[in-house]
Amino acid sequence: MRWCLQPGEKPLYGRERGCDEFEQDVLHFDGPSEIRASNSDDEMLYVLAGTGVADVGGERAELAPGTALYVQHGTPWQVTEADALEVLSVVVHDPLPSESTHAIVGVEAVEVGAATAGRQFRLLAPCSSATQFVGYIPLGRAPDHFHKYDEVVYVLQGEGALHIDGETAPLRAGSCVHLPARLVHCLENTGPGEMQVLGVFRPAGSPAEAYYPDGTPAVAAAG
Repeated sequence: MRWCLQPGEKPLYGRERGCDEFEQDVLHFDGPSEIRASNSDDEMLYVLAGTGVADVGGERAELAPGTALYVQHGTPWQVTEADALEVLSVVVHDPLPSESTHAIVGVEAVEVGAATAGRQFRLLAPCSSATQFVGYIPLGRAPDHFHKYDEVVYVLQGEGALHIDGETAPLRAGSCVHLPARLVHCLENTGPGEMQVLGVFRPAGSPAEAYYPDGTPAVAAAG
C-alpha cells in the first residue's frame, strides 16, 4: 500500500513519494550537530528516544522522549549535547507567517482532548501552518472517515492496521503513513495495549475534525 511505509524504509514521505506538503524523516544525533536553519521552510520536531540539549533560536531546550519543538524558517537550531538521540522531523513547505520564531512543549504538560470511540489527543508545539499532536488509540477499529487536511503520521507505540479502499497494511512502532486530504481510511488498534501516534497536518486545526464517507461531519474525530 503506497500510503504506508514500514520501519526502516527510506526515504520517508516527501515530494518524491507524492507528499508535497511535508518532508518527514528521523534524525539521529550522538553528539553536537551542525547549525540547522532553513530560509523557506518551517520544521516541527518530536523526540522519539534518547536525551540531549538543543539551542533553538537562542533558547536552551532539554530534550527527552515526548519533547516537541516548532522552528520557524530563518530560525537556527542546533543539538549541543546528545545521547542516542532520535528526533522525528517534519519540514513544512511554503509556511504561513507566524508571530513566534519557535516553541518548545513537553507532551505531559498538555491537556488531553477527546475524540470518538474513546480516542484522545494532545496538541503540541503551536504553528500557524500545521498542527502537531499525539493521538491515543484504544483497542478497536474506527469508522471509515476522511479529513480535509493533508497529514503524515508516525506510529510511536502499539500494533494495528491501516485500512484504505479494501486494502490493509500492518502498523507497528516506526510505521509511517501519509493521508492526503479527503482520502477515506481508518486506523485499527489490534492490541494488546494502547496505540500512540504522532501526527502533523495542514491546514492547522483540530484532530477532532473528521467526516464520514458520505460527507457527514463526525461528532468528534475517528482517529
